[in-house]
Amino acid sequence: MAKGFYSYIKQAWKKPSEEKIKETRKKMIDWRAGERVAKIEKPSRLDRARILGYKAKKGFVIARVTIERGGRTRPRPRKKRRTSRQHIQLTLKMNYQWVAEQRAQRKFRNLEVLNSYLLGKDGRFYFYEVIMVDPNVPEIKSDKNLNFLCSKKNRFRVFRGLTSAGKKSRGLRNKGPELKVRPSVGAWHGRGK
Repeated sequence: MAKGFYSYIKQAWKKPSEEKIKETRKKMIDWRAGERVAKIEKPSRLDRARILGYKAKKGFVIARVTIERGGRTRPRPRKKRRTSRQHIQLTLKMNYQWVAEQRAQRKFRNLEVLNSYLLGKDGRFYFYEVIMVDPNVPEIKSDKNLNFLCSKKNRFRVFRGLTSAGKKSRGLRNKGPELKVRPSVGAWHGRGK
């Protein structure tokens, strides 16, 4: 069976050559020095972007987001507790991909997040590309697969955990009676009324 163009791109990202690894490392140095949320012309991983809904037409914007790795710390309390209780190290409840989508949404308020994918990581940062859509563009309104983003119900869907990364982080990929995640964690404790 003949392979398509995108399958070769996918294979090149799965098993990169030495040249590709060196080239990606050089790019990461530039990404680290640049903006944390940067608009780019076209996706770096075309195969992944196409699978997740990207189309090369008006209304689509790609944003590269750089996120720092590691835990999140709160400011150290300075009063009314003994020294051993004064440091606070927090574990992030959301996955980094969901955080990247939210940061892209905050920067581009008039767009909606469609999806995102991991671009790479180094010792200090994760790099994601976020696919964003402008719901006011006529090409998007007439597209039957994308016009759900034009509805006011889907405004700022990323902040409510309705993207793929958000649903994964909320534990909605699996089903079962032992999983207390539906309709939400708050609803199980009586807060969702």
